[in-house]
Amino acid sequence: MDAPTILLTNDDGIEAAGLRALYDGLSAVGDVVTVAPATDQSAVGRKLSHEVDVWGHEMGFVVDGTPADCVVAGLESLVPETDLVVSGCNRGANLGAYVLGRSGTVSAAVEATFFDVPAIAVSMYVPVREYTDFTEIDDADLRYDEAVRTTTYLAEHGIEAGVFDQCDYLNINAPAADDDPAPLKVTRPSLEYEMTAERNGDAVTLHDRIWEQMADGDVPDPEGTDRRAVVDGAVSVSPLTAPHTTEHHDALDALAERYDPLD
Repeated sequence: MDAPTILLTNDDGIEAAGLRALYDGLSAVGDVVTVAPATDQSAVGRKLSHEVDVWGHEMGFVVDGTPADCVVAGLESLVPETDLVVSGCNRGANLGAYVLGRSGTVSAAVEATFFDVPAIAVSMYVPVREYTDFTEIDDADLRYDEAVRTTTYLAEHGIEAGVFDQCDYLNINAPAADDDPAPLKVTRPSLEYEMTAERNGDAVTLHDRIWEQMADGDVPDPEGTDRRAVVDGAVSVSPLTAPHTTEHHDALDALAERYDPLD
């Protein structure tokens, strides 16, 4: 196929180093147009606005809104000829099934699938001992090479190879780059969930215990899961579907048949 038109977005905002790293890398394989939020929009999920301001940028467009806003505005108005949406590279991992709906990075990829446009969400694991405000981490200390290398490879070959015939989007999580290139592993999202909550007077502190476990390299995730792969030093790519699915459910059918609205 001809060089694809790639809509690039993120949730860390237009000035994020991870966005620029992907822009530079993906420009070697396609026509990249950035449609990214003006400010950090981490963990907003698929929050959508009614109207957003848009202005030009050297890489494309800036949207005063969320990642989902960027995708809808981009695909419907700003870059309607898009062949592939790429979201990232996020500063911090998006691993595990429970994270997928929270992540602005992943949500941008999910939004694209409802337009029947294939998408890739890209994140990089930053070793920390607890969930933190990743805007406090200096981008100058981070190397996005592994994330860029993998994303560029899959963006260049994924569509023609038929990858998106069997999934709607890919969720990539890469370790921070070092001198040894990381292998690529096809994974599934971990089902482990270790959120806790503790009341302290008038407040409740929410705590995700997974971050400490990842820092120690002692996660409960089995082989083949996304988190296990990243902790072991590999790049994880999970092929995922976006629309919610339903299954025939005998117990619910029986309840529905017995329901009497006048009772």
